[in-house]
Amino acid sequence: MKRFVSLLLLAMLVTSATAPAALAEEKTGVELANDAGSAILIERDTGTVLYDKNSNEQLPPASMTKIMTMLLIMEAIDSGKLKKDEKIRTSEYAASMGGSQIFLEPGEEMTTEEMLKAIAIGSANDASVAMAERIAGSEEAFVEMMNKKVKELGLKNTLFQNTTGLPADNHYSTANDMAVIAKELLKYEDITKFTGTYEAYLRENTDKKFWLVNTNRLVRFYSGVDGLKTGYTGEAKYCLTATAEKNGMRVIAVVFGAPTSKSRNAQVTKMLDYAFSQYETHPMYERNVSVGKVKISKGDKKTVEALTSEPISLLTKKGENVDEVKQKVAFKKDVKAPIEKGDEIGSIKLVKDGITIVESPLVAKEKVEEAGWWTLFKRSFGMFTKSGEKN
Repeated sequence: MKRFVSLLLLAMLVTSATAPAALAEEKTGVELANDAGSAILIERDTGTVLYDKNSNEQLPPASMTKIMTMLLIMEAIDSGKLKKDEKIRTSEYAASMGGSQIFLEPGEEMTTEEMLKAIAIGSANDASVAMAERIAGSEEAFVEMMNKKVKELGLKNTLFQNTTGLPADNHYSTANDMAVIAKELLKYEDITKFTGTYEAYLRENTDKKFWLVNTNRLVRFYSGVDGLKTGYTGEAKYCLTATAEKNGMRVIAVVFGAPTSKSRNAQVTKMLDYAFSQYETHPMYERNVSVGKVKISKGDKKTVEALTSEPISLLTKKGENVDEVKQKVAFKKDVKAPIEKGDEIGSIKLVKDGITIVESPLVAKEKVEEAGWWTLFKRSFGMFTKSGEKN
């Protein structure tokens, strides 16, 4: 209760907020990505668009596809369906992947963590397929999961045909959609341990030691950059979804179709410079903070804690403060078991002058199974007894 009260007070700081919608409509007056086919710049916590250039144009994403691949891997780890130290076996099909790879051999095993390292740092196609096969049984089934997640995120301009981004008909995304997928991936803070590493080794202490160098050079040359994923094919040209954090503000910049890697990096750098020089965030909640309990009917537990599903912040121009912001928590009614960990069971809103500035889902802290008949009987009998005692 003390934590809840303090968070409520924090959400009502006396200081002049600018609504994200207003910021999104504001023109920068500067062309930040002149050589790109399309581009977008967003603040991660609020999703506010700070810069936009043709961000809904459908284009090939190349290896930026692996942002969705990594998202499904991280979800599997978070749900307990996959362990970081689990050994993942490489099939002949996975080992046959061309393009960027770590030259996995059929039957070779690496841990989930090593495979993630290969995907995030080295853009390994063979590791991507091996992980897809472990999670879904086949790459085709995993692609179905990818496209299902696209729909869950409300995206209408993305369709995947593979896990890698290798050229394929009808495989496309947009700068806007890629930013949203990256925003979702960044809920899992551990991912930047991989995407933010510039160089590492696989198969250490063997005669097949493999050196990984991050394809995203900004990880080394731009302070604060710790991800996410580059992409290149002849059709897609040079692409990059980058994220950086400074002074508590995290932003995501996406570029599609730059003519050279140098141009791509320069345009992303310009967007990051703009964001950090002009805006700041005011953190309100971290991820996985409890904001109350939701009643569960017919469950083996009567209630489940509702947690924030992502970091929640307010965004303002530099020098502005937060004023008269109120918090509204709404829990779903008539929630029935079974409930899976991470299921949406409510929402939290930050509101100013009647306008919702931020809205974010609240999720179940743990799994709640259906109660057996004996549990329900005892529960009902207990209620009856208590009712009788009052009379």
